[in-house]
Order: sequence, then C-alpha cells, then structure tokens
Amino acid sequence: MPHDTALIAMIAGGIGLAFVLGLLATRLRMPPLVGYILAGIVIGPFTPGFTGDLGLAQQLAEIGVILLMFGVGIHFSVADLLAVRRIAVPGAIVQISVATALGLVVTWMWGWSFGAGLVFGLCLSVASTVVLLRAMESRGMLDSTDGRIAVGWLVVEDLATVVVLVLLPAVAVPLGGVQPQGAGDNLAWTLAVTLTKVAAFIALMYVVGRRVVPWLLERVARMGSREMFTLAVLAVALGIAFGASVLFGVSFALGAFFAGTVVNASSLSHEAASDALPLQDAFSVLFFVAVGMLFDPNILVDAPFAVLVVVLIVMLGKSIGAFAIVLLLRYPVRTALTISASLAQIGEFSFILAALAMSLGLLPAEGQSLIVAGAILSIGLNPVAFWLADRATGWLEAHPVLLARLERRAAETDAVEDGESAEAISDHVIIVGYGRVGAAIGEILLAQGVPMVGIDHSRELVLAQRVRGTMILFGDAARSDVIERANPRQARLLVVATPDPYQAGAIIDRVRAANPSIVCLARAHGDKERTYLEQHGADSVLIGEKELAFSLAHEALMNMGCDDDLADDLIAEFRQGETPRRNLTHAPGP
Repeated sequence: MPHDTALIAMIAGGIGLAFVLGLLATRLRMPPLVGYILAGIVIGPFTPGFTGDLGLAQQLAEIGVILLMFGVGIHFSVADLLAVRRIAVPGAIVQISVATALGLVVTWMWGWSFGAGLVFGLCLSVASTVVLLRAMESRGMLDSTDGRIAVGWLVVEDLATVVVLVLLPAVAVPLGGVQPQGAGDNLAWTLAVTLTKVAAFIALMYVVGRRVVPWLLERVARMGSREMFTLAVLAVALGIAFGASVLFGVSFALGAFFAGTVVNASSLSHEAASDALPLQDAFSVLFFVAVGMLFDPNILVDAPFAVLVVVLIVMLGKSIGAFAIVLLLRYPVRTALTISASLAQIGEFSFILAALAMSLGLLPAEGQSLIVAGAILSIGLNPVAFWLADRATGWLEAHPVLLARLERRAAETDAVEDGESAEAISDHVIIVGYGRVGAAIGEILLAQGVPMVGIDHSRELVLAQRVRGTMILFGDAARSDVIERANPRQARLLVVATPDPYQAGAIIDRVRAANPSIVCLARAHGDKERTYLEQHGADSVLIGEKELAFSLAHEALMNMGCDDDLADDLIAEFRQGETPRRNLTHAPGP
C-alpha cells in the first residue's frame, strides 16, 4: 500500500470494521466497545488479512485519549463527588488496593518483576466509566442513590489513575523500567521536579485557565458561528493537552483532563461537550481499535489459565472487596451488590495506563494482551454480573435471617435510629425514594395536611429530612422488615419515586402482599419499564419525558388562547392514546 494513503486506509478500515462489529455487539446486547476492540484484533498484525499501520493507529489513539479525558474533565463534578465521599473515597481506595494486591500475587507466581506486577494490578483495579454510565443509563439508575455512589466511586478511581499516570514516569527506573527522556538519575529530585511541574500546570489552569478559557468561549459564542465555537473547543482541548506535554512534561491525558475541568467552569460547558462529542466518539473508537491491534489472540491458547485468573480478579476479586467495604461502611446489601456489579469490568483507563507502562518498559507485551483479554471478557459479561446481583438481592430478601446478619453492623450502629413509628398512622401515603422527586411530592402532601411516611436508604438524606420534621424511615423498602415499619396495611396510597424499575417492582410486590387494595403509583423512563411495573401491580406509571411533554403542550395551548378546561380535556385524550382533531381559535399575537 502506498505510504501516502496509509492514514486514509487506517481510518477507513478501523472505523468501518468497528461500525460493523460494534453493531453486531449491540445486537447481541453487549457494549459496542467490545466490537471496537475486536475490529482492532481483526486488522492487527497478529491476524491474517489486511493489517493496519500500528504507528498511525497509536497516534490516532492519542487523539482519542485526549478527547476522552477532555470529556471526563468536562463532566467532572466536585459537588457530586462530595455528596458520596464517605463511601466513594474509602471504598475506591480499598478496592484499588485489593485488586492491586491480587495482581501482585499472581504475577509473583508467574515470575514477573515487582514493577510489572504493581502496574498490572493497578490496570485490573480501574473500571470503565463509559461502560458503567451506559449500564446505569440502560437500567434507569443514573439518578438513583446507588447510581450516584457508583459514578462517584469511579470518579475517585479515575483521579487515582491520573495521579499514577503523573508519577509512573518518575519512578519507572526503580520499578525496573527504562528512564524516560529528560528524567534525572536521582529519584527524589525527579519526583520533586515532576510534582513541581504538575503543580505549576494545575495552578496555571485554575488561576489563569478558569478565567481565560470561559472568557474565550463566551466571546466566540457571541459571534453566532457554530463552526467557530466547535473549533474553539477543539483548540482548547488539543492545545492545552499538547502544551502541557511540551512545556510541563505531563501526559496528554492529564493535560486534556484539566482542559475539560476549566471548560466545566464556563456556562457554555454543555454546548462545548455536545460539540466535542462527535469527534470524541470517532477518535475514541480508534483508540479502542488501536488497543485491539496490540492484542495477540494466541494468548487465549497459550495461556488460558492466566486469562481466567485475570477475569476472576476483575469480576470476583474486585467485586468481593467492594461488597465487603460497602457493608462495613453500613450501607444496604442492595447497594453493595449494585456497586459490586458496576465494578466487575475494566476499560479505557486500564488501556491508557498499560500503554504508558509498556512505553516505560514496565509491562511485558503478554501483560497488555492479558489486560485486553480481561477487558473484552469482563465487559461482555458485565450484564450477567448485574443479573446475578438482582438474583442475589431477591434470594437474600427471601432469607431475612441471613440478610439481617449481613446488615447487622448497620442496624447496631446506625446513626438514624428509627425512634419514630408509623404504626399509629392510618389512611396515609407511603413515599419510597425521598430524593428530588419524592421530596417534592412529600412537601405538596404535607402542605395539604395529608399524612405521609417516607422511606429512603441514604443516611445523609434521612438525617436532613428528620431535622425538618419529616417522618421518614431509613432502609431498603424492598425488604419486608423495612416496609412493615411504614404500616402498609393501613395505608391508602403507595408512591414509588425510585428510578430503578427492578427495585420498584419488588417494593410494589411487598406492599401488595400486605395490602391488596392499596393504590400504587410509580415512575418509569420508557414504555418497556411501564409495562414491567404494571405487571407487578402498579395502578399508574408515569413516564417523565411524556409528562414533561404534556405539561409543555398544556402551556402552549393556554398561550395560544385555549381555555384551561379545553386544554385539560385535550391533554387527557392524548394521555389515553387518542389524537383529538379540533379547530381551535386563538388570540391573535401582538
């Protein structure tokens, strides 16, 4: 192939095959990321047929890393992290330590060096934020307490990995690697210089960048040119990442991450994220393709036991460690199982760290192949992990004695002891999930003097609501002993405001068993979830997007001169699936 078309062939072949295999993976209900990696394996040097230019692929992958980390920085929220810091920070640290220790043990048995084992274990400890977000979104759990904890947990993992990316070149030689270009022989001096450069870069970003970059984006946005705004966003992402590498010696990944955080300070951060998303998606695909090209499929034949060990560390070792720490931090078993399933995979950060370690001579080629194999298998099996977590939750709820023992620490030392009781209340409303939606419903009911009992499994939320005088119980409402405290037999109405349809279905089943005549209301994200909840006994299920559309349509009709009663009738007909056709007279515009 002529050299001048190698780049075109690499992009066309990589993206084209990634599309085909990504589509196939999606049809098989697997994350498309698996298809992208398989596309890289197909065009890699270890398989017959067309072979892509690995050097070009790695350069394109660097752009993918920059845009991927830029997106992580844009969406990084200190407030969200602080909200779950009590579980996310210690949980992530312990889980990373457990996975790293397991990686060190198995590589010691394989005869690897300490440095190789350390990096290998760190690569196995970092779950994929992309895979987690897509899994949570598909299950309608992003806005749930468990979803926020899982995302916060992975943010801590990502930040820890960023620190490792900064420090690894400085400690490469003591760990058995090669000396990076420009690094000194004195470890203490090298660390001091590295940390000084990183500190100077971070200070520059937060002192100057957080003022200059938002100012620049706002000025460009005022021009009214979407094209120029998109170019400005890409110039900021690529320019800061490249400048950070050249001037401060930090990685492209770290530079891009902080570029995203300074853009996050702008009121136009959402527009910047949406404009960068198409290129981010395209080059991220090429990043995963490049990772696949480095994978030698022969390792599945030559070292199947090693591959199995990697998968077990990722899917069992990490999960068991996470499960234990969540219970020790006095959270419900349901939360522990959800977090465990969320972390039972590895992805993009593992590849970035492995690539850096290989360039420093710390990780053998076999190690990267094992990491890629572990990623493919764990991502593909991640839906199974969630399915098992759901089944384990149901089984434990059917065995209350065992469940009580697992959650015994929470019951004995809980700071939100349920001194209040709902036994004396009757003809009341039970609201399960007292987040933004549930709290808003509760405030409206209390303002009208309607007796109400809330239930939530967030300690911080329960304590805050009790300070305000709200009668709210702590615990997982899907458990019979928790829902019993809300006196469902004497209740008139159940409102399940939790966004998790599987949990909502279990709660409705419990309450229906205690009070068959109770009216049950729930929320859903789509028609499929609504059908599921109706099958579990929900009398009415509201879909958030549709309710928003109906409310906006009602306001639109009112503003066009339609009277209130007629607008209500029209919206009611639409709710019933009818399409009313009426000629409406409306007031003339100004």
